[in-house]
Amino acid sequence: MQNHLYPWQYSAWESLQKLRDRLPHAILLHGAVGTGKSDFATLLAQSLLCELPAADGQPCTTCASCGWFVQYSHPDFRRVRPEALDDDDGDAGDGSTDADTKKASKSSKTPSKDIRIEQVRALANFMNLSTHRNGNRVVLLYPAECLNTASANALLKTLEEPPPRTVILLVSNRIDRLLPTVLSRCRKFAMPAPVRAEALAWLQAQQVADADVWLDAQGGAPLAALAQSQAGGRAELDAFLEQLARPGSDTALAMAEKFQKYPVPDIVSWMQRWLYDMFSCKMTGQIRFYPRYRRQLTALAARAEVHALMAGLQGVAQRRAIAEHPLAPKLFIEDMLLEYAQIFP
Repeated sequence: MQNHLYPWQYSAWESLQKLRDRLPHAILLHGAVGTGKSDFATLLAQSLLCELPAADGQPCTTCASCGWFVQYSHPDFRRVRPEALDDDDGDAGDGSTDADTKKASKSSKTPSKDIRIEQVRALANFMNLSTHRNGNRVVLLYPAECLNTASANALLKTLEEPPPRTVILLVSNRIDRLLPTVLSRCRKFAMPAPVRAEALAWLQAQQVADADVWLDAQGGAPLAALAQSQAGGRAELDAFLEQLARPGSDTALAMAEKFQKYPVPDIVSWMQRWLYDMFSCKMTGQIRFYPRYRRQLTALAARAEVHALMAGLQGVAQRRAIAEHPLAPKLFIEDMLLEYAQIFP
């Protein structure tokens, strides 16, 4: 568990601490993915439950409350998120939910990517309990855009009439995907993304090799860059981009054969960012993700029509929605690359 602020979060923390004596009952932290919002929200939740917070509001980490919190067993804390996230990192967070919530989140065989209505309804039992030692009660829900229509509507009553000394923290990467009724009941708080120099310095402090390459490839998101660097795949990424620079049907077939065993969601993400860079290069001359390939992207952008690039971006976005479980990875990649080749006359 992250128990300290990232360098680019101190100003946001100070701003929230000024509201501590009159903290809104529902706070929506929103910003770019991969910048540490959920870690920030978790630290804020711990600080609201801490018995001996520091002068700057950060948790002491030594009191009984902090001890319970880091063990995911604090009686006044609940964490609500898609069970697919619990499936990714084991059951480390299940202790933060009561028995009803835990039962609800494990009721289906396939881990859900949504925050389901059963999870939200299970909060009712939690809200009806007295708080431990008459302290605060905190709910952390993320990513908020994973609320489906039913669960979002179930959350509305809690947002409208929370019990006293209750704070609900929501975290979102895409607030445009939230219901307006949810947005209107939360105090929105934009989380900052680090400037490039700050993000690079942090990545270098984590001993990330080729920090600039990974940071660019993740659109300036340092935590996403760190995770990708630890997962590896730099050689595969470079090989894939070099082939994209030479589009053609023969290239598509060879690439599908070569990359069929590599995670399909990663390949779709690489393609989506490549097309975004090409479109941006054509329209504004700017390149965000792959500046090392400026020459190739510029040449390809000159060959492509704007409507063809837009159609390509739309097609890849649709593929990304089903990339987790393609029926036939090789055919999926082959079809995507053949469509890409058709962008260039």
